[in-house]
Amino acid sequence: MSFLKVEHIHHTYFTKTSATTALSDISLELEEGEFISFLGPSGCGKTTLLSIIAGLFQPTEGTILLENRSVNKSKKKIGYMLQQDYLFPWKTIEENILLGLKIFGIEDSAKKEYAFSLLEEMGLKGYEKQYPKQLSGGMRQRVALVRTLVTEPKLLMLDEPFSALDYQTKLRLEDLVSETLKSFGKTAILVTHDIGEAIAMSDRIYLFSARPGQIYQSFEVPKELRELSPFQARNHEIYSQLFQEIWKELESLES
Repeated sequence: MSFLKVEHIHHTYFTKTSATTALSDISLELEEGEFISFLGPSGCGKTTLLSIIAGLFQPTEGTILLENRSVNKSKKKIGYMLQQDYLFPWKTIEENILLGLKIFGIEDSAKKEYAFSLLEEMGLKGYEKQYPKQLSGGMRQRVALVRTLVTEPKLLMLDEPFSALDYQTKLRLEDLVSETLKSFGKTAILVTHDIGEAIAMSDRIYLFSARPGQIYQSFEVPKELRELSPFQARNHEIYSQLFQEIWKELESLES
């Protein structure tokens, strides 16, 4: 049984005067512990699909099953990490990371201890009483990751979480997030425009065609790369070969 099953998803946005189809007949399956990425031209529906999988809104047609149950009944099992950290500026780092626990009514001492241990693992011990404005962009994204992980979601949705960061910080966070998700055995879906990021972090990559978004092609990332950290993977010769292969396919879609 697949951990996540996406079956024949169609989605159309309606206005009073028009109908725009964003996704057409998307089907895929994801096993527990896998990390997949969505790549494709701008406007091809990658983020729309991510939002549908997360249960944020219903597709026009199709079903999403998480552990063989409707995703609408499994929202507590899903964590979301976005391009912006969306930390509350008037709350301390401690208050921000405990927010999910408070919302779900599971703010017990064991969960709090777990949250602080995660913060320490991210190299942020001692920042609990500070405010987001006192931290760098990379530090805030690490706080956002702690806030996401602390409720122990089974599926993580990553919507271009590193795109607003400088390149060096981005590479460091790729390694940190990849290592963290592997150590916790988390399942993740990444939406990105960065081919290199998709290759370095994923087990499998789905390339979408232009609107209406459809799965044009999928790529299995070779085991040699999957066993490396994202930074190490970028220096492997197979990385360059796969990058060129995906680049050519993406160029053909955008031409």
